[in-house]
Amino acid sequence: MSETTDFNSLSDEDWEKRLTPEEFQVLRKKGTERAGTGQYDKHTEKGVYECAGCGTTLYDSKTKFNSGCGWPAFYDNVPGAVNRHVDTSHGMKRVEITCAKCGGHLGHVFAGEGYKNPIDERHCVNSVSLKFKKKTGLFGK
Repeated sequence: MSETTDFNSLSDEDWEKRLTPEEFQVLRKKGTERAGTGQYDKHTEKGVYECAGCGTTLYDSKTKFNSGCGWPAFYDNVPGAVNRHVDTSHGMKRVEITCAKCGGHLGHVFAGEGYKNPIDERHCVNSVSLKFKKKTGLFGK
């Protein structure tokens, strides 16, 4: 995707042309894929996870862990890549996470669940919101 695209000015019609129907439903309409169905839930290759909407690098595989929740889980994002918003839908208070560049819905972040990671957070991310880029070459090992 073009670095000069103003993603915030795109209409739903523009997004529908750029994304698959499933990506559009999750990224733009705040949908959720069914637990255990996403391609990155149990994915363990080394690399980075980018936003499926705009290509921004969101997560490094070093922060990915198996939470058993049915969605890819990360304990931290690339600095400045993810925004947090209070989400009171579905009768509960949660923290929604979105791509800082295009506003695409990624999932939710939960804290204090007792996971053995450096900050005890779980970014529960829809696989369809992500694209994986494998690390290759001398510096990508």
